Amino acid sequence: MKGLTIIGSGSAVPDQLLSNRDLSAIVDTSDEWIESRTGMKERYVSLSQETLAQLAAKASIKAISMAGLTPEDIDLIVLATSTPDDLFGSACQVQRRIGAKRAVAFDLTAACSGFVFALVTASQFVRQGVYHNVLIIGADILSRWVNWEDRTTCVLFGDGAGAVVCQSSETEDNFLGFELCSDGTLNSSLNLTYVSEPLNLMENISVGSGGYQSINMKGKEVYRFAVEKVPEVIEKALHRSNLTVKDIDWLILHQANQRIIDSVAVRLGLNKDKVISNIAKYGNTSAGSIPIALDEAVGQSLIKPGDVIAISGFGAGLTWGAAIFRWGINYG
Repeated sequence: MKGLTIIGSGSAVPDQLLSNRDLSAIVDTSDEWIESRTGMKERYVSLSQETLAQLAAKASIKAISMAGLTPEDIDLIVLATSTPDDLFGSACQVQRRIGAKRAVAFDLTAACSGFVFALVTASQFVRQGVYHNVLIIGADILSRWVNWEDRTTCVLFGDGAGAVVCQSSETEDNFLGFELCSDGTLNSSLNLTYVSEPLNLMENISVGSGGYQSINMKGKEVYRFAVEKVPEVIEKALHRSNLTVKDIDWLILHQANQRIIDSVAVRLGLNKDKVISNIAKYGNTSAGSIPIALDEAVGQSLIKPGDVIAISGFGAGLTWGAAIFRWGINYG
């Protein structure tokens, strides 16, 4: 059984900045209202012609460069997204854009938990010796699916992409443990549903024809769910890693709400100095939020080789999960 180490990270956001003050000119809200309830001050949103594959490719090239590899060294690409450019998938477009000619590429959908689920999925291929260098991307353009007249949701979401490169190792394993969960009975708390209308093809034969609606979220339900379930899933992942909360150097949660982040840290008994948050700058970028926060912390030299990092994603499905890893001690 081979080991795994994360050896590179990268991130990318659009150029177009949307502040709380900008939003107050669009819907009935204010900078103070948004920041006090979410911790968000601004977010980046894509232009109409920008694609998810473009954002994901930018983040990927940075991660591959940090890892000291070339795109042709990549064996597998897993793209976690709920907002592909093509409903059939966007991972192959990322593969084409970055020139990863040897890589198998596929999409994975688990909404805001997507990056955690993708990391765990990729780790299984690496452990079995199937792939050596794996690119894992979390990316979403949620501005496509926001109802800009709904002030309860349109203030929350931003666009962005983050990526990491994992590499197999014969000598050490720095992917320490994980726990994944799903509960479809809570699906109505957060969803983006397809609504079908009948289309009659001929007498006695009809099919469905329709489209996807805007993001629907019951904020209080999601808040209660996250505050209860996230500490629990992190503790289970730590148990599988033979670690405790005291062993965590850094906690990176899905950047959904600053109050959720603070509450989870308190329930875990973790000092706030060990919690990484950039929600004020980027808002909720769904599958992109954890890898963007990770890459930013690495770039600021907060995260150092050998640090133990706990990550946890939670969101639509409902899905939630956690993973524990040691930051790239092979890198350097």
